[in-house]
Amino acid sequence: MSETVAPDPTPEQAALIARVRRMMLIAGLTTAVGVGALLVAIGYRLFRTDGSVQVTDVTATLPKGARIVSTATAGDRLAVTVDIGGATEIRTYDAKTLKAVGRLKFAVEP
Repeated sequence: MSETVAPDPTPEQAALIARVRRMMLIAGLTTAVGVGALLVAIGYRLFRTDGSVQVTDVTATLPKGARIVSTATAGDRLAVTVDIGGATEIRTYDAKTLKAVGRLKFAVEP
């Protein structure tokens, strides 16, 4: 078999080939940086531990005859509206620890 020999490129062709190689190198490096950033983001989301959920069992006692009217969340607080014998009370708890934070009682003026 005979080998075909390619003629030497002209200076314009050589400049064009060098330019294409440089653009391909830039594109390859940009792709590698993007894939690396994606892998770092996925690894961070998989291995971080600060967002782990702790299971907490808490029993809150209410006075006899009391009933829960509504519940709501606000930021890191849990608000429970309780009706105690016709009087309304709002009890506030920390959403992460479920410990009582505050109590707001409503009274009717005489």
